[in-house]
Amino acid sequence: MKRLLIALALCLTLLTDSVWALSPAKIAQLGPGGRIAGLDVSHWNHAGGAPIDFKKMYSAGIRFVMIKGGDAQTAADAMALKYLLVDRLAAQKAHLYTGFYYYAYLPDSSDPTFIINDANAQARKVIWRIGQIGGYNARDLPVALDLENNCQRVNNSGTCTKYMSRANVTLWAKTWLASVAKKSHRKPIFYSYAQFLEGAMAGDPVLRQYPLWMAHYSIDPAISTSQPNSKSGGCFAHPWSNANCTAQWQFWQYSSCGIAGKYGVPGTRVDLNLFAGNTTKFLALTHGTWTPEPADSLPQNEATTMQIVSQSANTTADPLIVTVDVLRPDGTPVVTGTVRFKSLDDAMTIGTQTVKRAATGRWTITVNSLVAGDYLGVVYFTDQSGTHAATELPIEFNVSQAPTPTSTPTPLPTPTKTKAPPVDSCAGQIRN
Repeated sequence: MKRLLIALALCLTLLTDSVWALSPAKIAQLGPGGRIAGLDVSHWNHAGGAPIDFKKMYSAGIRFVMIKGGDAQTAADAMALKYLLVDRLAAQKAHLYTGFYYYAYLPDSSDPTFIINDANAQARKVIWRIGQIGGYNARDLPVALDLENNCQRVNNSGTCTKYMSRANVTLWAKTWLASVAKKSHRKPIFYSYAQFLEGAMAGDPVLRQYPLWMAHYSIDPAISTSQPNSKSGGCFAHPWSNANCTAQWQFWQYSSCGIAGKYGVPGTRVDLNLFAGNTTKFLALTHGTWTPEPADSLPQNEATTMQIVSQSANTTADPLIVTVDVLRPDGTPVVTGTVRFKSLDDAMTIGTQTVKRAATGRWTITVNSLVAGDYLGVVYFTDQSGTHAATELPIEFNVSQAPTPTSTPTPLPTPTKTKAPPVDSCAGQIRN
């Protein structure tokens, strides 16, 4: 089924290049403030697997839709690809312009070389994704980088315990953007929100060459003087800020509370967007079709190697912690897949294990509740997408018996929790 959808995408590419590229008509500016209106969607907008009615979306005045098409996490990436293949075809058939965005996660490292390598690896993943849909056609907007979280490391409860510095966030973003621009011959779009741009990124002027897609809610775009980037007492300061306190934005996500059914979207809410300029400026972003070369195609069962970065196991009171890298033949990280630990001695009992992505191609495995003894096991890599071949690496370690506690501490009484009142996440947002 996936191969059929990809084949259909290639056919649509040829059709759109030959028809839509002839003499595109003026794009109706039916959004608030007389601007070109758009939406962005993901698998969350397919409640129960229901399809989106893109014809209804077009009839409601929408002229472009940004579709989630990739993710640094493997499971989320597979879900994004599933709906990108379907939604892009249906949206373009309904005469909408389409783009797709890639949701990025930053690596757990402060080493500039490692950060650059990770950014290039995630950029390569996006180039492969563009190749999977047949390249850019005349109805495609450039791919967008969705970077809105500078967390590098989370604990088991999901709390961030390490954040990347402003300089390194900027280095990662510049590397990714430049890598995708060089290969796809279009400058990718950068998506984030105003607080992140100011608080997590350095003021590097190089970033201004890339179109900005800014999320900023609670400002009414129907008012002619309204501009994203303003705040109480001034405006946000970041690479796209202007001297007059405005921002150099191309796309504005002005609400996450659009009435979904009005636009043919299942569920209750959908993100609303606007384009800053007129038809000419909008179509300038679609210039330059790109057809991938064979080398840009997604590999199939590509050979891999694994190396252990670090390994620790001491007593029965301590978990086994193993960090591994899985590499492609050229030494760059794999971009999909996951790893697990398995004991080769069936008589040895192991407890729960968790696997966390530390960076592209790097994972940390934590195994709890190990009994005392000598262990012989393997760490193995698998990739359900079939991009990279499976591989494994043997490991050996010893777990000694931890001293038995002499007394059990008296547990503290559990405090009574007061149920917080429900929060209206759409308070102050535009709903239309």
